[in-house]
Amino acid sequence: MALDIYYAMTNRIIDTGYRISFGKLYQFIGGTDRQETARAMLFGSKPPENDAIWDIAKRAGFEVVTHDRNAANKEKKIDTGIVTEMTRDAYRNATPGDAFTLVSGDSDYVPTVEALIGDGFQVDVVFWDHAARELRDSCSNFISLNPHLDALRP
Repeated sequence: MALDIYYAMTNRIIDTGYRISFGKLYQFIGGTDRQETARAMLFGSKPPENDAIWDIAKRAGFEVVTHDRNAANKEKKIDTGIVTEMTRDAYRNATPGDAFTLVSGDSDYVPTVEALIGDGFQVDVVFWDHAARELRDSCSNFISLNPHLDALRP
């Protein structure tokens, strides 16, 4: 067993059978009272037609946003879509003191996280321990998924 996900990825220790339960992830992030969560979104690239992942996420309570992959089969518009919706929610629906939760480890989100915190919002980042140090340092709270690996299985 690997020490953490970074070690596993670096040393190609892969559990191809690992799956995450979107329902359990939703409850872990937002709690069991859905009234407390104003909006939960999941972004990704359009999967094959027979992939049920997006329907499972919708049933778990997520609003799903998908985009086509580009000609090189790479994900596009995902990060900018997340930033756009976080920013839009901040100026349309939220009031200072409200909390945003970002499930990502990418340092590209640092400017948005810092701007939201600067405007009086709380921004919690939930991800594996190998999240970018700059993102971990810029958010209000970093919550590691590492100790919850087994609890998030279906």
